[in-house]
Amino acid sequence: MRKTARYVSLAASGLLALSSLTACANDAASSTSADAGSKGDGKGTKVKIMVGGLDKVIYLPAVLTQRLGYFDSEGLDVELLSEPAGVQAETALVSGQVQGAVGFYDHTLDLQTKGKSVESVVQFSHAPGEVEVVSAKQAKDITSPKDFKGKKLGITRLGSSTDFLTKYLAVKNGLKVSDVTPVAVGAGPTFISALQQGSIDAGMTTDPTVATILDKKAGKVLLDMRTPEGSQKALGGPYPSSSLYMQTDWVNGHKDTVQKLVNAFVKTLKWMSTHSADEIAAKMPADYSQGNKALYAQAIKSTLPMFTDDGVMPQGGPETVEKVLKSFNANIKNAKVDLSKTYTTEFVNAAK
Repeated sequence: MRKTARYVSLAASGLLALSSLTACANDAASSTSADAGSKGDGKGTKVKIMVGGLDKVIYLPAVLTQRLGYFDSEGLDVELLSEPAGVQAETALVSGQVQGAVGFYDHTLDLQTKGKSVESVVQFSHAPGEVEVVSAKQAKDITSPKDFKGKKLGITRLGSSTDFLTKYLAVKNGLKVSDVTPVAVGAGPTFISALQQGSIDAGMTTDPTVATILDKKAGKVLLDMRTPEGSQKALGGPYPSSSLYMQTDWVNGHKDTVQKLVNAFVKTLKWMSTHSADEIAAKMPADYSQGNKALYAQAIKSTLPMFTDDGVMPQGGPETVEKVLKSFNANIKNAKVDLSKTYTTEFVNAAK
């Protein structure tokens, strides 16, 4: 039986424009340990997953898995919900509103220092997929992160992965965290508007927002971290970002369900590795392209290099993330992080 994800849009119009990276869901209904992973109306095992922006290309495997029917084939009834930023998906997870979160792996390290045991169970990527763009008006003044001092830099939310990476780039290039001003502008239309109106001088965002900015000639790319090579240059190594992470206790208590989720995602990653951007775009909801299929396909093509084809944590990736976070985050810098508890390869190995 086919199950359909319930998507809830942030925009009042309910449409997901191409330039919008962030759909917003209604608050997920609270789930307790008693009903988490339970059977739902005979439709298979019910699982709620919060995504840090359903229409962000960096989180594309979440919707694509649903569209390909791989959750169904594993006997799962998956409800995908959405929040504008990964940090909000994290909050929904630790509060028990959902059983899983699709967001950046770096949240697992941050949460460990706060006494929360959360682990990535399947790793979608080995690069951030993020791009630092500079407004057209500031292009001559900002030619590297060294020029960030005194500038207003756009991020999705405070405490988000874009916030983490922006602070790292500043520190890496000889600045102090206090030298820059992070401005939470979300993504999509709000990010683009802030860039055009001068509310931010530069900022970090993902596709399809990047493709739209370049198409509108509203800015230019300063740093491109959509490829492993770009990650190496900017961050010094592979940077595992988008993933499915879950609370460790829930994983240990629902291994069969977790295995089915990982099976479905690994199938999707393999499918993505053997299909073109146009073919992938054709599988996505029609609203995502908003009448410009070519631009949407280009956004996917630009971001495809960030994805793994097997869901395995890239070698050296956790260490790169730890190095980045320790450079500016006092909580992590002064804490002993057990990286082995921030991810597991048990399920991806079984999926292979």
